[in-house]
Amino acid sequence: MIRPSVDVIRVGAEGESLVVIDGFAPDPERLVNEAEAATLTTLGAYYPGVRAPVGERYCAEIGPLVAGAARRIFGFTRTLAFDRALFSLSVTPPADLALAQRIPHIDDVAPGKLAIVHYLSHADWGGTRFFRHRSTAFETITPTRHRDYLDALADDLRMHGEPAPGYIEGDTAIFADIGHVAPAYNRAVIYRSSLLHCAAISNDRMLPPVPRDGRLTIASFLSAA
Repeated sequence: MIRPSVDVIRVGAEGESLVVIDGFAPDPERLVNEAEAATLTTLGAYYPGVRAPVGERYCAEIGPLVAGAARRIFGFTRTLAFDRALFSLSVTPPADLALAQRIPHIDDVAPGKLAIVHYLSHADWGGTRFFRHRSTAFETITPTRHRDYLDALADDLRMHGEPAPGYIEGDTAIFADIGHVAPAYNRAVIYRSSLLHCAAISNDRMLPPVPRDGRLTIASFLSAA
C-alpha cells in the first residue's frame, strides 16, 4: 500500500502554502490506463492541450487526504466538494499558444477554492510555477484585487507588448517567478485557486500526444461547501 508523504512549502511575500504530496493516489497506474482509454478533447480556450473527465472513484480515493490538508494547512472548516477533475494532457506547441496561455493565470478569485495538479508522468515534462505580478505585487488575485489586476495587466501589455510565443520558463518583464514544484510520478500539489501560476513546460521539446508518454496530469478544482 502506498503511504503518502506530505510537505508544505511557503512561497512569495504573501507566504501562500503549497502542499506537495508524494504517493498521492493508491493506484496511479490504473489512472494512466483510464486516461489512455478516455476520449481526450479540447475543453475551453485556456488549457494548452486536451482533457477528459475523471471518474468519481478518484475523488473518493483522494478525498480524505485532501480534506485533511485543507483543514490543517489552509484552515478550511467546511466540507470540500469536487467541482471537477480532469485528465489533462499538454500537447499544444509553443508557437500555437494563445495569449492567455503565455502568461500566468488563476483558477478562481472566490475564497474557499483549492486546485490540485496530480502528475502522472514518469518522465519530467514539467511541473508548476508560481508568480508575483510585478506592477501590483499581487501573488493572489482576490475579488477585491481582480479589477485592479486586470487594469494593471492591460497597462503592462501595452508597455511591454505581448510575450513571444512560448511557455513561461521563469521571470518575465511582467511577472516574477516566486516558486516551482518539480514533477514526480504520483506527486500532487495543492494550492489556493487564486494563486498566480502556470505549467512549467520547456519550449525545447515536443510534447508527446499520448498519455503514457506525455505530460499527463489530473487537474482538480474544489470548493468549500
